[in-house]
Amino acid sequence: MAEAYATLAKPTILVVEDEAPLLTLLRYNLEKQGFRVEEAADGQEALLRVAEARPDLVLLDWMLPALSGIEVCRQLRRRPGTRDLPIIMVTARTEDQDAVRALDTGADDYIAKPFVMEALLARIRALLRRSSGVAVKGTLTYRDLTMDQDAHRVSRGGRALHLGPTEYRLMEFFLSHPGRVFTREQLLDAVWGRDIHVEPRTVDVHIRRLRKAINADHEPDLIRTVRSAGYALDSEDH
Repeated sequence: MAEAYATLAKPTILVVEDEAPLLTLLRYNLEKQGFRVEEAADGQEALLRVAEARPDLVLLDWMLPALSGIEVCRQLRRRPGTRDLPIIMVTARTEDQDAVRALDTGADDYIAKPFVMEALLARIRALLRRSSGVAVKGTLTYRDLTMDQDAHRVSRGGRALHLGPTEYRLMEFFLSHPGRVFTREQLLDAVWGRDIHVEPRTVDVHIRRLRKAINADHEPDLIRTVRSAGYALDSEDH
């Protein structure tokens, strides 16, 4: 059943895939769910498409001619206008280190081929919800860290922070429960959702990215790792 996007502009998904049958299948299913679909057959075309009109999400194949999906993801993350663009990496590679590499490069999520279409659609909906910034709640603060939820902006000591959609949701959750320790499974349920299967190691990758974004060289680390337990918005230098 299509999600109720009718009252809003249709979210645009850029599908970057060089296998024509899979591209056709993805277009059919995405349009059936109420999405607008743009296509790119290689990495260079994908970068041009994004530069012309930023989509709401990129579904990016790892193995592409000329320019790999990993390099496309890396370049998009370097650009100010696309550093927070939601990206799902589609890969035929199933090794753990490949999945971690995709996330470390900047992808928000990944799914391995062959995949069940409903699983992919669930991941797309979840990521679009996390990146939409629709909720209007106010301002959250912890020490010199501030999140303006209405404006969807985060700063530390007056310095603007640039967070991807998943890191933003992690930060929002931590700011709503400062000092409390959460296991990886609790963070997965709260940030990714109970209906999405994501490996616990994914949390570690996004925690590393969040730390890199919020902690400058001279600043204390505000994300505390609790051995054999999880993570907390807390610091050791109280």
